[in-house]
Amino acid sequence: MTQLTSYERFRRMYEHRDADRVPIIDSPWGATFERWHAEGLPTDVSWTDYLGIDSIASIWTDNSPRYPTQVIEQTEDYTVSTTAWGVTLKQWRHIASTPEFIDFTIRDPDTWRAAKERMTPSEDRINWAALARDYPRWREQGQWVSGHLWFGFDITHSWTVGTERLLMALVEEPEWCVDMFNHQLDVGLALLELAWDRGYTVDEIHWPDDMGYKYNQFFSLRTYRELLKPVHKRAADWAHARGVKVRLHSCGDIRPFVPELVEIGIDALNPIEVKAGMDPLALKAEWGDQLVLHGGINAVLWDDMDAIEAEMRRVLPALKANGGYIFSSDHSVPSSVSLEGFRHIVALAKELGSYD
Repeated sequence: MTQLTSYERFRRMYEHRDADRVPIIDSPWGATFERWHAEGLPTDVSWTDYLGIDSIASIWTDNSPRYPTQVIEQTEDYTVSTTAWGVTLKQWRHIASTPEFIDFTIRDPDTWRAAKERMTPSEDRINWAALARDYPRWREQGQWVSGHLWFGFDITHSWTVGTERLLMALVEEPEWCVDMFNHQLDVGLALLELAWDRGYTVDEIHWPDDMGYKYNQFFSLRTYRELLKPVHKRAADWAHARGVKVRLHSCGDIRPFVPELVEIGIDALNPIEVKAGMDPLALKAEWGDQLVLHGGINAVLWDDMDAIEAEMRRVLPALKANGGYIFSSDHSVPSSVSLEGFRHIVALAKELGSYD
């Protein structure tokens, strides 16, 4: 088969058909890029082009309350700042890590109502200049274009109100939780519609909603069905009405939720976190004809070339069968992986992921 574009590869995977090879994408941590640049990765070219892997172009919009942002403290090791969601957080500058969330502006239904009033869709929440500059190039180069949404449990607990507060509210104040989930989505979809109506269409929508951790979920299946599943379904319905695919990122062990996700029309699931208890081969066997699997290659092994090669040889031939697979780590590429190590993994993924 002749070499396909990223768009053609992704489209075939979503259609559960063979391609020239599986798409290869990933999301290295900032500290990983820092290491790779020191090891020779140029700073003036696309890292995906340099390494010969696929590319997803992204349309981002701003559905936040637009609280003032500022840097409170900055050292060689970390930065403390505030976000447009009213959160104070600490981010490590040279370590691959999620932020430490320190304080929150939105704490209860009253402070949420004040934030909600600030969250209205408007033209200035989209970077039109960047779209006008980049979108024609994306299409000309055959990139897969993703429309990003920012809503749901994960966005609310980590980036909006705090984990303990939201987990308690799911039980004690479920109406507040549902209102936050729905309004976040409403604004996000309205903004994507503004872009769509101007000709900036997308091939998929994508959002992060981590609903699990190691060997468990943050909430029950009943809670998912009653509070969050209807909101996820609204997003999927919006996409499918426009002929657009749906890809969900949800870390942790979310095995009990998978049948629910398939039922509401989620087309692809990422990252299939092996180290949390997810089994990509079992998911392929049960759902491979309905669900595109994206990830499932244990990131813990990526700095051990013998171990990662053995794992890839074990799982990749089965995962690629009949299409429906996108190669990547089961979260992000850690900074323990060298540039040459990543090159080796990419070369092996191209070899094992080939359909020729």
